[in-house]
Amino acid sequence: MEDILLGKLDAMVQDKGYPNRSEAIRDLVRKTIVDDEWTDSAGEIIGVLVIVFDHHRRELSSRLLNTEHHWEGSILSTLHLHLDHDNCLEVKVIRGKAGVVKDFADEMISMKGIKYGTLVKATAGGEF
Repeated sequence: MEDILLGKLDAMVQDKGYPNRSEAIRDLVRKTIVDDEWTDSAGEIIGVLVIVFDHHRRELSSRLLNTEHHWEGSILSTLHLHLDHDNCLEVKVIRGKAGVVKDFADEMISMKGIKYGTLVKATAGGEF
């Protein structure tokens, strides 16, 4: 490994608190495997959808629920938090085919009234 790359690896090991290079490399390999799971449209994946929205926004809550009820995947769990008088945060743990999960997340995130949304790639751990 080139000295520059090795130096960056050592800096990452220290910054993130890994006990050694091997643990950092194992994490990088796991991330690559999870990324590959997400590109394989045949397998089931786990995703975590995070959205922030104004719950006073006209009919937004109804549209969100309607979208959830018509989705063909599985919502394993939902966490709903009232951040302040106007804003809510929802976290949904979802399972399904990668493409379907992405489409569902995109549909939810793109709704008018959603202030922020992101889909976090996760795994059920079967490949490890």
